[in-house]
Amino acid sequence: MKNFALIGVSGYIAPRHLKAIKNTNNNLIAALDKFDSVGILDSYFPKADFFVEFERFDRHIEKMKRKKNIHLDYVSICTPNYLHDSHIRMALRRGADAICEKPLVLNPWNIDALIDVEKDYKQKVNAILQLRIHPNIIRLKRKVDLENKKGKYDIDLTYITSRGNWYDVSWKGDQSKSGGIATNIGIHFYDMLSWIFGETQENIVHLRDKKKVAGYIEFEKARVRWFLSIEEDCLPKKAKVLNQKTYRSLIIDDEEIEFSSGFNELHDESYKKILKGEGFGLMDVKQSIEIIHDIRNNEILKIGEKHPFLR
Repeated sequence: MKNFALIGVSGYIAPRHLKAIKNTNNNLIAALDKFDSVGILDSYFPKADFFVEFERFDRHIEKMKRKKNIHLDYVSICTPNYLHDSHIRMALRRGADAICEKPLVLNPWNIDALIDVEKDYKQKVNAILQLRIHPNIIRLKRKVDLENKKGKYDIDLTYITSRGNWYDVSWKGDQSKSGGIATNIGIHFYDMLSWIFGETQENIVHLRDKKKVAGYIEFEKARVRWFLSIEEDCLPKKAKVLNQKTYRSLIIDDEEIEFSSGFNELHDESYKKILKGEGFGLMDVKQSIEIIHDIRNNEILKIGEKHPFLR
């Protein structure tokens, strides 16, 4: 049984981590969040110590080690994106491995710095990359690897997930904290595409505002037109007829790839891999971090293949 701490326990994604820690037969000894609406702990770890101040949380971890010889093995990080770097460093300093939600960091140079911190403390940073362990995505990668296609695949990626007025008011609406739409809702998709189709060769941005972003990315093996949005008005008619608030579509050479089902049930599997020493590390995420950084900063251009939703 390994000892865990969890930072950001009141957040949206935290219950999946609590469930994964419980289902892998491990123990949560401490949790932290500036908000105290954390009754969810009663369903998983009612005896875990809870803190609303980082300083007291950090001191408690130190005291547990020195006075009770209780060692912290992992810190799960579910905090706002811009805090991930700092909280990962805290975990490594405390002699624990980090398990961090997407995006691991906001900028490529943060990855380079964390590689050095890993070496200094001889600990590991693990990224949650659910799509890499989604059965349909694994089958797709195997198919692409086996086909060894001479030309490139033509791909349309569309992801629309409706968000209300609260989004702009929260940290997610602040690009300096979230990294913007492409970072906040697109990071898994960019990781998936780079994992399957190779190195990025071109990254063009066609549209970028607070609620929509679109562009064209060319990989070694694929040409990708992509569109992401949090606006309900962008939903296609077929989704609106079914009163769906979220729409995911991945079309490869005119063939639809289904990966919507099971997307939210993969944290347990992620934790199992991490506990076996098979988690995804810093270099695994670096290319996707480079992609989102460039989408955030590249000049908006009119050249290149445009996603059909832009017509």
